[in-house]
Amino acid sequence: MIKKLDILIVRSFIGPFIVTFFVTLFVLVMQFFWLYMDELIGKGLSIWMIIQLLAFISTTLVPMALPLSILLASIMTFGALGENFELVAIKCAGISLLRFMRPLFYFILVIAIGAFLFNNNVIPVANLKALSLLYDLRNSKPALNIREGQFNGDITGFSIRVGSKSKDGRNIKNILIYDHSNGAGNEKIVLANAGEMFPSEDKQYLIFRLKDGWRYEESANKNGSQNMEQKRIYFKTWDKAFDLSGFKLNRTNEDLFKSAYQMMNVNQLSAGIDSMQRSHMRLTENVRGYIGPYLSYIAVDSEKKTLVALVHKQAEPVRKYDTSFIQLVKDSMRSRVMEFAAGHLRNAKNLMDVTSSDNTIQHENYIKFQIEWHRKFTLSFACILLFLIGAPLGAIIRKGGIGMPMVIAVGFFVVYYIISITGEKLASTGKMPPWAGMWMATSMLLPIAFILINQARNDSQIFTKEWYLRNWNKLRGLFPTTKK
Repeated sequence: MIKKLDILIVRSFIGPFIVTFFVTLFVLVMQFFWLYMDELIGKGLSIWMIIQLLAFISTTLVPMALPLSILLASIMTFGALGENFELVAIKCAGISLLRFMRPLFYFILVIAIGAFLFNNNVIPVANLKALSLLYDLRNSKPALNIREGQFNGDITGFSIRVGSKSKDGRNIKNILIYDHSNGAGNEKIVLANAGEMFPSEDKQYLIFRLKDGWRYEESANKNGSQNMEQKRIYFKTWDKAFDLSGFKLNRTNEDLFKSAYQMMNVNQLSAGIDSMQRSHMRLTENVRGYIGPYLSYIAVDSEKKTLVALVHKQAEPVRKYDTSFIQLVKDSMRSRVMEFAAGHLRNAKNLMDVTSSDNTIQHENYIKFQIEWHRKFTLSFACILLFLIGAPLGAIIRKGGIGMPMVIAVGFFVVYYIISITGEKLASTGKMPPWAGMWMATSMLLPIAFILINQARNDSQIFTKEWYLRNWNKLRGLFPTTKK
């Protein structure tokens, strides 16, 4: 039955959990923008594009923010209850710490199940959207920005210089345009004293409406001489349109990214792992079929028997000779036989190199698929593990608020994160099995969680200043000082 005490502890936890989750998520998103700021600034991103990127990136960072927020909220909740002597009152009423933690454990269990469903169904889609959008943004051109007194070559095939611009950026003076779009150098030059610069109605073109200027064009002489023919054309008003399609963000087809392991759920990863295992089992037979035709021997009676037949013991035993085989070949055929054998060895080596490289790539992908498969489950267990660490820690330190709980929570989370990253790196390099590397942090910190729970049940004071002062005074008492 749900009691008032269970409702009290759950309510006390929900508030700090929601606040710390969004604060942690905000910090992680800002860290992302700090890393990619140089590649995104100056691209002329719209508000809607920024909102999309924020939403996708925030979704992908949930697996990192959720365990930290659970750890911090657990320490804050139990620390505040201990600081206000509510834990003492509960224990005096005959309620154990484990019984008091039980409703929150069920609540965290529900969060862990939801985290698995989120990690399995939402994260692959968010990764697909975020990585494809980030790829397009990083490879898009910067926004066109024509500055006064500087040549601008952002528009392919043109170099534009504007002497001055009005405050609204529309009216321009002293315009110089080099046209080398034909790939033959600056064969076309445009000079104008004044003009206007504005986009077309569909935003696909940039219009330069030039006034009082000259156009200079050079071309080969029609008579066949090497001298260039030059034309000079005066214009009173002339419109020049520049294509801006290269500055428009072109979205890459998302199907190109769907085969990556980050974009798959558990079922898809399992199917990929199974397919790679079957492919690896067929590798031996494939290699035998590849190099079999290139490995052969010629007996004295000129009968040719392939290696495949010898391996399966379908041929007669090979005759043994007291001298090298090449000495038994006729002098007139010796060079031909050696060239024939060398050619076969080169072909066999090339096939083996290609097969070895392909096998290495498949093995690396196999490890990545397994790592991602285990990652789907480690998030859920990380939520439970960090709660089992945070709850007894809060009961021991007996400090609420942000100060001490924040320091201890960040410290434990950094330890957990370092061990997780280390295990993943060891697994990705093949130093240990993927399951061992991905579960290394959980297996190492789980005993610490049980130790902390036991210490909290016994009212341990290892995090209180008075406990250290008492032990220091006892230690000093063992070494009496003599008075002069």
